[in-house]
Amino acid sequence: MDAFLSDIRLYGPGFALAAWTVFWLTILTIVVSWACGLAVALAQRSRFPLVRGAARFYIWFIRGTPTLIQVFIVYFSLPPFGIRLSPFTAGVLALGINSGAYVAEIIRGGLSAIPRGQMESALAMGFSPAETMRGIILPQVFRIILPSITNEAISTLKNTSLLSTITVIELTLYAQTLIASTFRPFEFYIAVALIYLALTTILSQLAAVLERRYALAA
Repeated sequence: MDAFLSDIRLYGPGFALAAWTVFWLTILTIVVSWACGLAVALAQRSRFPLVRGAARFYIWFIRGTPTLIQVFIVYFSLPPFGIRLSPFTAGVLALGINSGAYVAEIIRGGLSAIPRGQMESALAMGFSPAETMRGIILPQVFRIILPSITNEAISTLKNTSLLSTITVIELTLYAQTLIASTFRPFEFYIAVALIYLALTTILSQLAAVLERRYALAA
């Protein structure tokens, strides 16, 4: 017991800081992915073939290539073109672009579930397309896609572990540095797994609260 408490005092602050980094990585990545996903989902409904084609290519490329390779492309391939990003920024951008493709498909499915008559009725009442989308369509879509978007957010949280490969000091890399000096892989990897489990559980519970609130408002 004394050894366990000693480990908490010694390594706990480092794990807390790494978990805080994971938290901000996840939040910022979700913001980027939702913005990207919404833009791409709407682009797929564009009347311009070039715009639709670009959106479909983006989804095809992102879903067909490994996330880790996409992280490497953003972090290692941009500096030769004069674009130098910090590991944290590159990680958020890479994971946001990656998740955005899946979010776009989720939103597209939600938009398809809304009857076209709603858009036509709103336009006939004098609303602009932007006002109709923002005030009428998207709130309904969000209610429909909330479970799926939650699953994608949880996947995003877990994908932050990939950023250890570009020196972002999150939970995985912090544990690896401890293992290298203590030779105790079992304890530290279990600790990382438990922290991720706690974070994903909190995210799931927050989503459940939102689902209940939307259900009551419906």
